[in-house]
Amino acid sequence: MFRVPEITVQELKQLIDADRRPFVLDVRGKREYAIANLGGHLVPLSKIVTRIGELEPYRDDMIVVHCRSGARSAQAVRFLRAAGFPHARNLRGGTLAWSQEIDPSLPEY
Repeated sequence: MFRVPEITVQELKQLIDADRRPFVLDVRGKREYAIANLGGHLVPLSKIVTRIGELEPYRDDMIVVHCRSGARSAQAVRFLRAAGFPHARNLRGGTLAWSQEIDPSLPEY
């Protein structure tokens, strides 16, 4: 299994601050999204195969995939890369890292 390309929360924050926000894909569930989110497009990991068409417009763009801690999003990045999305990256540490390192007001759960 290949190593999943990653981006840190600091790198994502720098892109956002520079008005270069990538497409952010949240692969958690609806309940988790309601608790805390980064404003990404929600496609739960369990639905990514059937909803991949929603991502087609972003095939050649950087897609930053996240979950709570990085495990589910790493699975999603593997799938997306195999499906021809060459710029998909995992957000290392997920929403937990974002809360701990960027925005402590984001709830941890």
